[in-house]
Amino acid sequence: MSAASTIEWTDEFARAVRRLIDVSVDDYYNPYRTFEWPESITPEGLWMSRELLSVHGTSAERELSPEQLVELSRWESVNLYSLIAHGIRELLIEVMRRIHTPGYEIPTPYFHHFIGEENEHMWFFAEFCLRYGGRIYPDRRMVFPTDERAPEMNNFIVFSQILIFEMIGDYFNAKMAADTDLPETVRAVNRIHHRDESRHIAFGGKLVKALFDEVRRTHSVEEVEEVGHYLRGYIDLIIQMLYSRDAYQDAGIENPGRFRASVMADPARVAITARITERTNNFYRRIGLFH
Repeated sequence: MSAASTIEWTDEFARAVRRLIDVSVDDYYNPYRTFEWPESITPEGLWMSRELLSVHGTSAERELSPEQLVELSRWESVNLYSLIAHGIRELLIEVMRRIHTPGYEIPTPYFHHFIGEENEHMWFFAEFCLRYGGRIYPDRRMVFPTDERAPEMNNFIVFSQILIFEMIGDYFNAKMAADTDLPETVRAVNRIHHRDESRHIAFGGKLVKALFDEVRRTHSVEEVEEVGHYLRGYIDLIIQMLYSRDAYQDAGIENPGRFRASVMADPARVAITARITERTNNFYRRIGLFH
């Protein structure tokens, strides 16, 4: 089934696309010349803000030594950046399916900037992982929907998953970019990504809102509720991927599978997860999908 869009884009959306293109052009940088990659990262402290560690607030955190927390922060950074790199690859595939296709004439000019910037993001996050972790963690595949659904529903889900992924990732990027206790190399990759993602999220929000308006016009209340349930599950999936058995194992934690289960079940993580997903949930409440 075709992924072509049937939306009649508003003048407001078209103006927003032109503004974002102008900003992308004005803010363009060459990432291959922007970053300095030291042989090692100093000082020998946390590579991720402590409040962002998956163990933060849990009983497990209190049982780990300062040295173990530092080691965990390194591997949780590798996990986060691996997730971002794999996620970018998948979202690029979906955007490429739609660029210069019928119905996407208005957003296509910005898709070119989006694709270029996201490709560069994928490169520098992968570069960080390979230089300082020696590996990229395996792809815990974020499955995009098949084409069995109606095109307008399929498009809404695809771009929603992209937006959800970007919003949750940006929560981490923004906080680490501002954390002066972190090494400059860590702050730099997060700072640059946060700057670009602010445009992508602004664009994604307008695009998803337009796609959702079309879905509501063409689908029943029950179908809309079903897609809401699906996207809540996707948010849960992204959160679960932040608890990495690979990272726990590389950090030297015994029985990483059991450790992961205990950390995820710790009551302290409920409020923390709510903060991580607050922006995302508020967006979907605002457009009328979540209640």
